[in-house]
Amino acid sequence: MKFSVVTLFPELIESFKTAGLVGQAVQGASVTIETLNPRKFTSNAHHTVDDKVFGGGDGMVMMVEPLKAAIDELRAQGATRVVVLTPQGRRWNQAMAEEMARKNEHVVLICGRYAGIDQRLIQFVDDEISLGDFILNGGEVAACAVMESVARLKPGVLGNEASAHNDSFQDGLLECPQFTRPREIEGMKVPLPLLSGNHKKIQEFTKAVAQIRTQILRPDLAQSRGLSREISLLEELPDDELKSLSLTRQQLQDLKRQCP
Repeated sequence: MKFSVVTLFPELIESFKTAGLVGQAVQGASVTIETLNPRKFTSNAHHTVDDKVFGGGDGMVMMVEPLKAAIDELRAQGATRVVVLTPQGRRWNQAMAEEMARKNEHVVLICGRYAGIDQRLIQFVDDEISLGDFILNGGEVAACAVMESVARLKPGVLGNEASAHNDSFQDGLLECPQFTRPREIEGMKVPLPLLSGNHKKIQEFTKAVAQIRTQILRPDLAQSRGLSREISLLEELPDDELKSLSLTRQQLQDLKRQCP
């Protein structure tokens, strides 16, 4: 898996690729990350990559020519997919990360700066991706988020490959909360089912919690279906254990009315 990041600030990417699990992925050759500065493809003394906005307006806009030249060079080197990080793009999610990791492509990530990129560049790319409905100073942070979400899915990157399969959004659900010692903190106890040692019972409990928390906290992700059995399982918990899950009896009662 290879990422080529076209950026005016390669130092942001260079520092990112040496740290944590991403650094391990790069060191272990599961993922390759390189940068390319579009200023390389300018010919004037100031290496200009931006200009004033036609029609007026504040800020400067990145020009097509240097970015297009960078894309052409990378395609000649075997790049198979060129992506622009932009607010108008498709919303990035776990399913898209899994698809990219599975295809094992050479992906180019174009990072905008200033007031944006000349819209005509879109004719030369394959996709547009957005992290969400907010604005960053540039595409580098978004590029790092995309690369990390993909890199951690590559074999050998995580210490336990099962970790990726148990993460939030992996099955369209939020992950069940996790706990460690001590069992009780300020009146909040770790739910007893997690301490049972019965793997089948633990799996049943964590799946029920994941389904209920997803329905309450992220109804946009939840499938509309009955959860009466799962709700009943959590209603059996004492208050100090329910609180540890960041759930209330009132939420369970409201959910029971919504999902008969």
